[in-house]
Amino acid sequence: MTSLSPANIFPAAINHLLAQEAWARAKLMPHAGKVAVLDGGVLAVRLKVSADGMVETAGADDMPTVTIRMQMSDLPLIMQNRERAFSYVKIEGDADFANTISQLSQSLRWEAEDDLSKVVGDIAATRIVAGAHSAVNTAKALHQSVTENIAEYFLEENPLLIRPQAVAGFTAEVTRLRDDVARLAKRIEKLKGSKQ
Repeated sequence: MTSLSPANIFPAAINHLLAQEAWARAKLMPHAGKVAVLDGGVLAVRLKVSADGMVETAGADDMPTVTIRMQMSDLPLIMQNRERAFSYVKIEGDADFANTISQLSQSLRWEAEDDLSKVVGDIAATRIVAGAHSAVNTAKALHQSVTENIAEYFLEENPLLIRPQAVAGFTAEVTRLRDDVARLAKRIEKLKGSKQ
């Protein structure tokens, strides 16, 4: 029995997605033998592309073809906006291989309903996925509402925050006042010079 570690789970999860998408395996096949290292600082996952377009855990002695470094704190942002995921990472190595990984990360989707239907049946799977989507949407709406209420409280009722428009207006007033003081200083110097 294999141990449950990121080094084993990550390739298995990716292969599960790749097994369902022939086009994705076809994109990886030209990169057979190449090694990608996903380095999160605390945790690094090393993956090697096999000849059939699937991935396997790369050995410690396998030289990385591309290294993708990310901050673990950026992981929620990466998961939330997969189209912009690669803007949160630093890439070193083979640009073509990195581009292929980027395209796959944006396009591969887990079809939870298909996997669940094999276990609980089509109708139950549909209802479970719909319930999960509903729960996620409710959580997002609640998060948005709480965020707006907190912002309103700190802007209006207990002003600890300042609206950007107020800051911009204040800055414009300070700039105008500074310019007026500079002009006044020049006039005073001019008047002093004319009296002497």
